[in-house]
Amino acid sequence: MSSTALEEDREFIMTARDYETIAGMMMREAGIYLGDNKASLVYSRLAKRLRVLGMNRFADYCALVSAPEGREELQAMVAALTTNVTRFFREPHHFEHLKTRLLPSLIAAAKGGAKLRLWSAACSSGQEPYSIALTLLSLLPDAAKYDIRILATDIDPNVLAAGAEGIYEAETVEAVPTALCKNWFAPLHDGTRRLRIAEEARALVSFRRLNLIGNWPMTGKFQAVFCRNVVIYFEPETQEKIWSRIVPLLDPQGALYIGHSERVIGSAQASLRSDGITVYRPRNADA
Repeated sequence: MSSTALEEDREFIMTARDYETIAGMMMREAGIYLGDNKASLVYSRLAKRLRVLGMNRFADYCALVSAPEGREELQAMVAALTTNVTRFFREPHHFEHLKTRLLPSLIAAAKGGAKLRLWSAACSSGQEPYSIALTLLSLLPDAAKYDIRILATDIDPNVLAAGAEGIYEAETVEAVPTALCKNWFAPLHDGTRRLRIAEEARALVSFRRLNLIGNWPMTGKFQAVFCRNVVIYFEPETQEKIWSRIVPLLDPQGALYIGHSERVIGSAQASLRSDGITVYRPRNADA
């Protein structure tokens, strides 16, 4: 890619050097690899930020996010360039596995006082952790009174705020099974078609900001980890590191759920066995 301007007739000037600067920052800050084929996506998403800031050149934007005083805008840039494609009960076979193969014994243990911890490692605006919560509630409607918690993490504070609010357009909620929708969603009655997920579900989920290539403060074990459709944006070396960091956090009887186009690579492979389509259990887990 040359260092000349990319598509001179655009509203803003973005050179190849600007793009390389942004791609390098995304790799350092979020572990996300942006190839040359992502230039149009980067332009379209960041053009909004340039308009807000009153800038007309990406060079000025790069200078801002490279400076100490631009740290807040750097976080805004990472959020803008993070893909947040999600929906309720995406890859439904995972939730069927969770419901039928994992949760029955874990719920029985929780009723006896045991902790139950589940992690949605790239939760976006909450559809995944709330799908986990609804699966739990379908088996244990009073789950919130037990020591059961779902950790929902993402790098983007904007989607975390939306998830914590728990309000969704009616079209989004259509993916929720009818009985669950009827029991756990209520219309806002504010002149829109939006619905809010019930307090019983919201009480189970804690939304926290977490960079998967940064520090992980968690020390306890998780009985289920959903890390789906996120490592595909990382280079293989980073993918290996993430899988190897998840394995020690996985309870011996737990399960790891990954995206349909992902695979576990590196040293973590030796510690896991397949238990269904893109579902993995520790090798010492009961079959």
